[in-house]
Amino acid sequence: MNMQAMLKQAQALQKDMMKVKDEIDKTEFVGESSLVKITALGTREVKKVEISAKDGLEKDDIEALEDMILLAINDVNNKIDKETEKKMGKFGNIPGLF
Repeated sequence: MNMQAMLKQAQALQKDMMKVKDEIDKTEFVGESSLVKITALGTREVKKVEISAKDGLEKDDIEALEDMILLAINDVNNKIDKETEKKMGKFGNIPGLF
């Protein structure tokens, strides 16, 4: 196989990887435990936190807690992304790797 054919194959593979990554990024995933349900995109961005109204929690208290959890999760994910970019950036931008 010549170098040009290998390059063409690598470019096609990269294009396919980016398409799949884009599909995953746009997909919503739901994680649940007994009282909590979290909805996030494939990018790890949390879109929604829901807490069950069991155990006598007030509606306003639940909504405030949901908002605080949502902000904390997205904050920690942003910090992970920044640290990953800072430390992995020295290797160059390899699409689809992270």
